[in-house]
Amino acid sequence: MGLSPAGQLVEEKVQDALFSGPSAEPDPIVMTLYAEYYELMWQGLKTHEFRRRFLRDQPARWWVYLNAPVSRLMAVIDLGPAIVGSPQEIAAIAERVRPGNGASVLEYIQDLEQAYAIPILRVREFEGLSAEELREHLGSWHPPQGYLRLRNPGNLDMLRICEKIAGGEPIRQMTVHHP
Repeated sequence: MGLSPAGQLVEEKVQDALFSGPSAEPDPIVMTLYAEYYELMWQGLKTHEFRRRFLRDQPARWWVYLNAPVSRLMAVIDLGPAIVGSPQEIAAIAERVRPGNGASVLEYIQDLEQAYAIPILRVREFEGLSAEELREHLGSWHPPQGYLRLRNPGNLDMLRICEKIAGGEPIRQMTVHHP
């Protein structure tokens, strides 16, 4: 059975994002995530991150800060270039990759002109640092509301900390395969 025209458009956007575009070095960022969504990655049920705003046309290396009650910077996720589309297109991707998820993603992004589906490529978990340890190293630490670009001049200390965390052996790791 073939895809509908809308399904075909979504499939083409997914393929374009995964296999084309600039081969730039991943942009290092810090974003927060709830532990329940992080665990869905490990279960193979979450293959994309859905965001209201994000980087365009480039891969990213996401240092994951898990929100309370975990409150820890502890994972590095390699992301492919974001798929940018209307809320309906992004919700269709969410539904295709995890049936039943499209409605909640659409509710999250429905007021926007465009949103982002970001393919998760590889996940690595490390011991990491707690919020308290981050404050000790940085003087202050407040998890970002959106994302924090680490190559910006004011964030270079955080970048060094993230690179140090990822320099060790991962506790666990996996590669995410996209059809």
